[in-house]
Amino acid sequence: MKKLASCISFLGTASDVGKSVVATAFCRIFSDMGVSVAPFKAQNMSNNSFVVNAHNGEWGEMGRAQVAQAEAARVTPHVDMNPVLLKPVTNVGAQVVVLGKALGESSAAEYGNRTTQLKQTAIDSLNRLRSEHDLIIMEGAGSCAEINLRERDFVNFEMVKVSNASVVLVADIDRGGVFAQVIGTLDLLSPEERRHVVGIIINRFRGDVALFQDGIRFIEERSNIPVLGVIPYLTDIGIDGEDAVMLDTANLKSFGSAPAAVHVAAVHLPHISNFTDVAPLEKSPGVLVTWIKSAVSLDGYDAVILPGTKNVRGDLAWLRNVGLDRTLARYIEQGGLVVGICGGYQMLGKKVYDPLGIEGDAGTTYGLGYLDTVTTLSSEKMLRQRKGIWLSSGVAVSGYEIHHGETRLGPSLSPLIQFSQSAELDGAMNASGRIWGTYLHGIFDSPDFLRDFLKLLAPDARNARLHETPTDAAVLRELAYDRLAATVLESVCMTPLLERIK
Repeated sequence: MKKLASCISFLGTASDVGKSVVATAFCRIFSDMGVSVAPFKAQNMSNNSFVVNAHNGEWGEMGRAQVAQAEAARVTPHVDMNPVLLKPVTNVGAQVVVLGKALGESSAAEYGNRTTQLKQTAIDSLNRLRSEHDLIIMEGAGSCAEINLRERDFVNFEMVKVSNASVVLVADIDRGGVFAQVIGTLDLLSPEERRHVVGIIINRFRGDVALFQDGIRFIEERSNIPVLGVIPYLTDIGIDGEDAVMLDTANLKSFGSAPAAVHVAAVHLPHISNFTDVAPLEKSPGVLVTWIKSAVSLDGYDAVILPGTKNVRGDLAWLRNVGLDRTLARYIEQGGLVVGICGGYQMLGKKVYDPLGIEGDAGTTYGLGYLDTVTTLSSEKMLRQRKGIWLSSGVAVSGYEIHHGETRLGPSLSPLIQFSQSAELDGAMNASGRIWGTYLHGIFDSPDFLRDFLKLLAPDARNARLHETPTDAAVLRELAYDRLAATVLESVCMTPLLERIK
């Protein structure tokens, strides 16, 4: 019987300290060394998910961060890498996804009563991965020392204990208080938990690291644990984010703040999901994407994108409350181009029926009415990867579907996509061609489609690169993983970690 793989767990002093990015870097670092490595996060909370392989040959979904880590590790993503996924629907409730399948909505209190069972599910997934690989890069969730959550927390030290993992504590110096973060976290750990901690990484450092040597000495003398490295503040990493927190903390640009041939507005919905659909546009030379969350003027924008959402009906109400429905109406009257993806597609229609209360109380919500479509939400969740052609041009498109329910088209609408596997049709476009929607997440990752879309927005653009076929998104991600790994490898002492996997 094969010996179970060693585990290294990256735990944080708080949420959003960069655990996911650091874990991604080490997946690529160890893969470059020839180690068979796989990522693992017992439970994730994010509406940014992806369709991957599940058990019994079916499709399932898991957090986008673990997909990126699997790509960095050069292994096929599988739901065992993120066995429990919570997708927030309201401020107090979330859809619970276990081994890739949605099991229904749960409040925080109800979820707390299920953690014993879910912990065993996570352990089983971890052990399957450990039997198939030589090293598991584990990631914690939030702070690993939340005293009030300790009894229900099976993501951090519970997974460390069952796997005898070596722990690297990750702290974010950019937010301030890094000494309190590190020392306070360590002081709240039990002696058994603390013995697993083999090193500390200080993340997001700005400036000359030589000026921080006194700080490193203080942490090491106070904790008796080595600081393995100080990672610089990295901008434009080029790796999919775990959740929409990055949209709240980003330095959001406004129209006209930077020279660009194309200006795109993307609506930051309260329950936004799969916001990475817009990433290929953000990375395109000559394109400036502005995330908006209030009734700002849309004058001058070449396109407006309504992304996915985990709560279509709730976010339709939000659009109306903040007045974005009115600014969008003026934009459309002036001939603007509007694209809806998944939940955004449903919003553009006439009505959203929710007879089972999938998104709250059962009922019907009027859509924006720009497409002659009616959506009926159902308990069955559509999960599948897709390939097809864009019917008006014949270019190849690919992506994935994650949605509840079905959208029916009125006679005035034309479908957009024909899928090659089944000849099924997807999407809808109005008669002017200026308003369209699709269920296909990741459509802008298709290079030829992205090129044609940008040509449509700026046919006479001076930026010649705008009309070139973009580099394939998968190639760009590979380059990003390599850059990240190289930076982290230069910043971190690997010796204590290498000793743990011998």
